[in-house]
Amino acid sequence: MKKIPSVCAAFLGLFLAVLLGGGPSALAAQATAAPSKAALGSAKSSKSAKSGSKAQRPKASAKKKSVVRAAAKPLPPSFGQLAGLHASRDPLDLKSSVALVIDQDTREVLFSKNEMAVLPIASLTKLMTGLVVSEAHLDMDEKITIAQADVDTEKGSRSRLLVGAELTRAELLHLALMSSENRAAHALGRAHPGGMAMFVEAMNAKAKSIGMVDTRYVEPTGLSSKNQSSANDLAKLVGFAYEDPILREFSTSPGHQVAVGRRTLDFKNTNRLVKNPAWEIGLQKTGYISEAGQCLVMQARVAGRKLIMVFLDSAGKLTRLADAERVRRWMESGNQAPARALSGAADLPLRIASL
Repeated sequence: MKKIPSVCAAFLGLFLAVLLGGGPSALAAQATAAPSKAALGSAKSSKSAKSGSKAQRPKASAKKKSVVRAAAKPLPPSFGQLAGLHASRDPLDLKSSVALVIDQDTREVLFSKNEMAVLPIASLTKLMTGLVVSEAHLDMDEKITIAQADVDTEKGSRSRLLVGAELTRAELLHLALMSSENRAAHALGRAHPGGMAMFVEAMNAKAKSIGMVDTRYVEPTGLSSKNQSSANDLAKLVGFAYEDPILREFSTSPGHQVAVGRRTLDFKNTNRLVKNPAWEIGLQKTGYISEAGQCLVMQARVAGRKLIMVFLDSAGKLTRLADAERVRRWMESGNQAPARALSGAADLPLRIASL
């Protein structure tokens, strides 16, 4: 049977609709309800094209956020590094270019390394600041206001003691010795009778009176690299300051709270060894500026002996503490024969800070 052409089939459908009485409206409905195959094909083709377009469209890849990290600015070398003091080798492999350990009672030198080299001493300065304040016998409950003059403009160091804050002289001394608070130390010098000039003069006079022949102070914080001393001189300062109970207490307290206006501020000790049960520390002070490197002085009882330890120009923040640990283990090992650096400038009274 031959197939009826599609056009003839369409006319035949219309003719039957009229014949059965559908009339013109039936013709219109038939035309609406039965679209041509060509129209259907065209619609399918259009839909397929859209589908294909979606399938072929590549998905936008999520852009990865690129984090640009600024390269760390290298720290300038310390004066000790410039002078080559780190080339010195010692039996304990200390990372400090200058070190001195003495028996506090007998004054026997147990360990020495470049102990006569004169270097910037950073915040070790504050130990002398505390000594001058304590010996002045001023009213420790007197309120002192932090002023704009106390803000560090030399190194740009930060402080939580805002200009206008009021603290007692005792609180400022506590924060200067325990947390190395620069504004606190500067305010103590500024509020001294006669002002800052008289305070610095008193610092230098005290240094001279206890035999610190290679020491010079120009301000009370240690931010200036012109504050200079040697390990030999600093050992004398530690021994003398240890006799002051206020300095012992304030320098070794693990933490302290101060009320400043409506706020209560928590301050911590810059020397984590004070919280270490393996240590019995009677006095301590840390310090750092780039010219001085990391510094530490301590009085501590080790292996039944009262020791004074001085570490200057250490390469890292933790290495000064690690050096103290090396000395403690060495003393506790029973090998207490005096030790000295094998090479370097230990035999010369060097004023490195003049470079």
